[in-house]
Amino acid sequence: MVTNIMGKSFRGNQLVSIGLASKFYALGINNAIKICSKLGIYPQKRMHQLDEQDVLSIAKELTTYTIENEARNELRANITLKRTIGSYAGRRHALSLPVRGQSTRNNAKTAKKLNRLERRG
Repeated sequence: MVTNIMGKSFRGNQLVSIGLASKFYALGINNAIKICSKLGIYPQKRMHQLDEQDVLSIAKELTTYTIENEARNELRANITLKRTIGSYAGRRHALSLPVRGQSTRNNAKTAKKLNRLERRG
C-alpha cells in the first residue's frame, strides 16, 4: 500500500521517521523523530500502519517547517549574498572550489577542470 503525504509517495513497509527524512529536502532524521514524538506516532511505525488522521496531522506539521523549495531558495539566497558581499566563502563558491577549508591539492580536480572549461566558453 502506498501512502501519500504532501505529494510524495511512500512505500508501505518504510519506517515513518526514515521515510519523512529521506523524501523531504532539508528535513533530517532528528526533525522527523521530533515530528513523530510531537504527534504521538511511534517512530518505528510503518507507513502502511498510519491511518488517515495521522497522515493529515503529519502534513499539517510539515507546513510549519522550511522544506523543499523554500529551503532550496533560502540556501541559494545565502550563497548569493556571500558572493555579492565578496566574502571568502562567496569567492570559493564563485570559483566552485571547496568552501570549508578542504585541501585542493589532491581533490576537487574535477571541479577545477569543469570550471576551466566554463570560463573559456
